[in-house]
Amino acid sequence: MDLLYKSTRNSEEVVTASQAILKGLADNGGLFVPTSLPKFDVSLNDLAKMSYQEVAYEVMKLLLTDFTEEELKHCINSAYDSKFDTKEIAPLKKAAGAYYLELFHGSTIAFKDMALSILPYLLVTSAKKNQIKNDIVILTATSGDTGKAALAGFADVEGTKIIVFYPKNGVSPIQEKQMVTQKGDNTYVVGIHGNFDDAQTGVKNMFSDKELANVMDAAGYQFSSANSINIGRLVPQIVYYVYAYTRLLAQGEIKDGEKINVVVPTGNFGNILAAYYAKEMGLPVAKFICASNDNKVLYDFFSTGCYDRNREFILTTSPSMDILISSNLERLIYKIAGCDSDKNKALMESLVKEGKYNITDEMKAQLAEFYGNYAKESETAETIKKVYETDGYILDTHTAVAATVYDKYLADTKDDTKTIIASTASPFKFTRSVMNAIDEAYDAKSDFELVDELSSLAKVKVPQAIEDIRNAEVLHDTVCDKTEMLDTVKKILGI
Repeated sequence: MDLLYKSTRNSEEVVTASQAILKGLADNGGLFVPTSLPKFDVSLNDLAKMSYQEVAYEVMKLLLTDFTEEELKHCINSAYDSKFDTKEIAPLKKAAGAYYLELFHGSTIAFKDMALSILPYLLVTSAKKNQIKNDIVILTATSGDTGKAALAGFADVEGTKIIVFYPKNGVSPIQEKQMVTQKGDNTYVVGIHGNFDDAQTGVKNMFSDKELANVMDAAGYQFSSANSINIGRLVPQIVYYVYAYTRLLAQGEIKDGEKINVVVPTGNFGNILAAYYAKEMGLPVAKFICASNDNKVLYDFFSTGCYDRNREFILTTSPSMDILISSNLERLIYKIAGCDSDKNKALMESLVKEGKYNITDEMKAQLAEFYGNYAKESETAETIKKVYETDGYILDTHTAVAATVYDKYLADTKDDTKTIIASTASPFKFTRSVMNAIDEAYDAKSDFELVDELSSLAKVKVPQAIEDIRNAEVLHDTVCDKTEMLDTVKKILGI
């Protein structure tokens, strides 16, 4: 029996995995979720003997059931190859009392590579399976990392174009340089005068614009998404939590069935939701520790049961988490609402109209395995300095948010369960913030001088992704107002 997917806002809309990947977003703005989550059919001990690629197949075959073994293995082996700079794909490093799951060894040195390396292959395969003749236009908003990872994944992929919107003054200099120097005849990068939530809202509005869809179809185009709202992004993320657990098992750090905790620095909630799905499929996880920065809308939600985006948007040194609308949280809300799409839809409409919603006490009781907290900017910097001085290990700003929150969790609970911290980006992506945290004297140096200093301090080679942009030419310089996103897309597509 094929596993099907349904919309969180309309239980009548049911599609196959490949159709969900192609559409990205359901017809009325809902997100696709599996009708049920299957249990692993291979033991954790057996998975512990497998490579990353083999684990990926065993996990993903359960969720993408309309892909043949040959198709799925082709997608996996094409994605997780020499573009990653470590054989393990996602190595675990023990430091500061936890296990850091390094998710930044791909071609753009951020965790988004883990899913965006495979999404183009899943998408092209899905298009063939569904006899799609149109060119696929990947339309995405980024808070810094998704954009470059998606651009790298889709560059020059036949039958696709990719348009990325990012907040012009809301990403790090390295993140921006990575995007605006992207090669590829099918790649387009646009800075907007606005923040990430403005970019995300503009993209969602275009997805649900029926008139635009008709115009595009007539011109031989159709939209799909590379954002974490696409189930083709979420499914590959489940893999690395399973892989990490089985590495601890293989190394004798834990016993089979022993529960672990997972800490995830999160803004859009997709990365931590993947860990939650892994637990639902059979991974022994006790607590999901949700780490926020000063944009602590998720911390407040877990504390109060009220999701309220009516607040100041704060630019921080962990820009990929500078988000007030956590799109993927909707999938969890749908689950704790008893998979009631009408109930979920009403809450999401309240978020649009009033900027907030409240869940019931019954729903809140189902969130007991989640712990939320946040790190102030000063605390994030202190953690980077402390971990470097005690362990010689250098964290990026997002991972430092997670490490700070983990320390708070330990102080609150005294829970000594072994813990994996998702390390979501290389420190080389945020060199100025990282180096300033270690010593403010570094601030006088240029971004690329800091790269070399960081390499020397960390005793780690400068990643190829950074070397590639040192002297790269800017190829994308389009900037528009947040109200002009639709017109910009039409101009790019010539419609």
